[in-house]
This record gives sequence, structure tokens and C-alpha cells, in this order.
Amino acid sequence: MSENKELSRSELVRLRREKENAQRMQRIVNEATRPLPPVTTRARQNASAPKAKVSKTRQNARRRFQIALPRLPRTSLRSISIPRPRLGWRFFSFILSAVVGLALYFAFHLPQLRVAEAQVIGNQIITSADVNSVLNISGQPIFTVIPADLETRLRLNFPELVSVQVAVALPNLVTVNMSERKPVVRWEQGGGYTWVAEDGVAFKPRGEKPELISVVAESAPPVTGTAADPLNPAPFISTDMVLALKGLAGHVPPGVPILYEARMGFGWNDPRGWRVYFGATSNDVELKMRVYESLVDSLTQRGIRPALINVTFPTAPYYRMSQ
Repeated sequence: MSENKELSRSELVRLRREKENAQRMQRIVNEATRPLPPVTTRARQNASAPKAKVSKTRQNARRRFQIALPRLPRTSLRSISIPRPRLGWRFFSFILSAVVGLALYFAFHLPQLRVAEAQVIGNQIITSADVNSVLNISGQPIFTVIPADLETRLRLNFPELVSVQVAVALPNLVTVNMSERKPVVRWEQGGGYTWVAEDGVAFKPRGEKPELISVVAESAPPVTGTAADPLNPAPFISTDMVLALKGLAGHVPPGVPILYEARMGFGWNDPRGWRVYFGATSNDVELKMRVYESLVDSLTQRGIRPALINVTFPTAPYYRMSQ
């Protein structure tokens, strides 16, 4: 048997096809790697080369190459989807911040939201100009006005206020509703005077009121203590002293002021030539007046002209002669 095995017909066909495929691929590579001719203008070609060469160059330039490309998958327009924008929390927070910023800007800069002056209701003694001068809110944005702070400011500056309420409303309305103390006594001391209400609180006088009980003090009244509420002013005199003054006011001679002396209390200079004291309490005022008139009648009948009569204790009145 020979060592060289004869090839079958199928193997010969396979080898021939492999050889042809190799030659075809070699021709494709040679065509693809062939250098391109230089590009020149038509006028230059006509001037420098003969027509035969130009036509040959054009033929070479028009030569086509066929290269196998991979097939792309077919796609349809329906399968193409446009991604939707995703609105996350950062986008909404940005929008919210922008809206809040614009609101704050308009709140602090719009003239329609700025206070002109406060409207005062219920005042009898304090003027609206005095209230607005203390509040000092003209031109401020309505959102910066705090009613509680304004109420505290008014109570600290006006002791004649019994109560005060401040209300704020859009666009720029501030309303002050107040209740005032009514003066009863005109207390004069040390060259000045003040008004005193029925609860003993003193406050700044505003003008003159002839109907007030006029008191001229030769010494200061006793300290009555402090108020429980720090915003409520402490009384200048006790309420009992105010009641005593109101009881004596109907018996004092016309045009004669009531005097006050810390040791003796309230009294006055009687037009008949002496000074009388009734103490500083409101107890038994009517009884003291009857005892006083009886004592004066007795002294007049006896021809005694005293310098001082004291009826602080109606059960033990006394008088003094001038020295």
C-alpha cells in the first residue's frame, strides 16, 4: 500500500474553494490598500496631462469597491421611546424656595403692605398722636408688627391704661383698643402735680380738670408696695386714702385745697382761722365731721380761738392754741 493517500473528490473540491476564497480576499486587500491618485483641478489636468491619461485617471477614480458590512438589526419607530423627564424632590424644593423667596420680597417691599399709623379706639385722655409716637411703626411691613410687643410698650409708657389690645390685619391695618383710668385727685407736691385714679395709680396730667379733688402735700405719702403684675404700675397712694379724700371733698370749704401731712393725714386751713386734720383713713368720715362741728361750736361759745384741731380719732379729739 502506498504512503501518499489519494484525496477524495469532496476533499479536492473543498481545497479548491479554500484556494479561491484566499485569492479573492487577497484581491480585496490589494484593492483596498492601493493609494488614491492625487486630486487636481480640471484646468490643471488639462494643462499638465494628455486627454488619454485624464480619462484613465477618471476611470480609476470611478472604480467601485464592494465590502461586506455587518447587517444592522431592523428597528421600527414604534420601538423608539423618548425618556420622560424625572422630577425629583430637588426640583420641587427649588420651586418652593423660589416661591417663598418671591413672597418674602413682596411682603417686605410692597408699599401696600406697610403700616401708615395705628387706629386708636377708646382713648379719652391719651391722644392718637401720643400712641403712634410710642409705637413707632409708621412705614414698617405689616408682617413685622407683633401685637404683644406693642401692648407691652404701651403699658410701660402709659400708666393710665387699664387694658390695651392691639390687632393686626392685612393689608396694613393696626388697631389699638384701650381702656383708660379716670383721674380723681390732683396731687400737688414739690412744685409739680400729678393725677391720681381711684385705684391710687398716678399718671401724667394732660391739661387741667377743675372737677378733680385738689390736694397740696407737705410731705410724700407712704410707700404702698409693688404691683403683682410687672406691667401694672404700683399705686402712688392707697385706695383707702382716695376714699378718704372723696369723703372729705363734700365738706371742704369752696376754693380751699385739701392739705396732706404724713403724721396728721388730710385736712385744710379753715377760713375761721385755724387748721384742722382728719387723718388719712376713710373710716367714720361723717362722724369726724359732726364731732368737728360740735367742737368748733363749743370753742366759739367759750371765746377760744385755736390754732389746730385734730379729729383723727373722733372719740378723742383735741385742739392746740397758738404759741
